[in-house]
Amino acid sequence: MRVLTLCLNLAVASALVTTPAPAQDAARDPATTGEHVAQLLERLAREDLEHWHRIERDLVNAWSQSGSATMDLLLERGRAALAEGETEAAIEHLTALTDHAPGFAEGWHSRATAYFEAGLIGPALADLERALALNPDHFGALTGIGTIMEQTGHPDRALRAYEAAQAIHPHHPRIEAALVRVTHALGGWDI
Repeated sequence: MRVLTLCLNLAVASALVTTPAPAQDAARDPATTGEHVAQLLERLAREDLEHWHRIERDLVNAWSQSGSATMDLLLERGRAALAEGETEAAIEHLTALTDHAPGFAEGWHSRATAYFEAGLIGPALADLERALALNPDHFGALTGIGTIMEQTGHPDRALRAYEAAQAIHPHHPRIEAALVRVTHALGGWDI
């Protein structure tokens, strides 16, 4: 289960190892504007990108800014609790976040990770779907869906989720490894 959790934590891990920027008004902060995120996504998709982990980190950091210091604090506390193995506390913080900021995709994605850690697969999947409805480019949420589909015996659905994640983030080795694993489980490559 730990290996599968690593796939689900793809985007969260980058945010945990960086110092979050101070919460600012998202409408005025150029680092969180839609245009900036679009530029980061465009750069991440380049085939010749060498330092993809920097772009990924910047993108996750931008997605982690809600525009509210209080909501950002709830996200930070939820992620910290999850990193400490305090899954129940993480779920509590992240539920408060999703209750108060239902339009913040990263709250749903992070709570999905906590639910997954707690073995609550149905709620994790529902939160990942909500995160994707709010942010269709969230490769971490797509990877999480792929992980759940793979774990629950739906390799065809897992493959579609991983392919969608790879279309957004073609450089991450965990996504590539998941694609290889699921493709082999389905009987090999289509030539």
